[in-house]
Amino acid sequence: MYKNLTITALLGMLAIILGAFGAHALKEVLSAEELLSFETGVRYQMYHVIVLLFVNIFDGFSKKQKNRISYLFFSGILLFSGSIYAIHLTSISAKSIWFITPLGGLTLILGWLLMIIVFLKTALKNK
Repeated sequence: MYKNLTITALLGMLAIILGAFGAHALKEVLSAEELLSFETGVRYQMYHVIVLLFVNIFDGFSKKQKNRISYLFFSGILLFSGSIYAIHLTSISAKSIWFITPLGGLTLILGWLLMIIVFLKTALKNK
């Protein structure tokens, strides 16, 4: 659990750093549309950091469930937000890694789906 929380805290810190970097250093470098895309990566990263904090301190999840959900969200952040950062901060073109961003989005969705399944199973068991 503490490993997941440590990774989560690191991702939260990176979201703040990247958000500040985008708002200040990239303002003059990226177009308005590109900056909006970059901000989407930061925003989705931070949303999932907050969810990861909940997942890893919530007693209603087993350790195995916490790990599975966390790994899906960690992977989703890396693929979704990471691909957006790569496109805007490097010379990698969107055309060359176009499939990574939606794959990351799918991984984030799977994390949410797993949470839903756990909550429904728990609700049915507690009836």
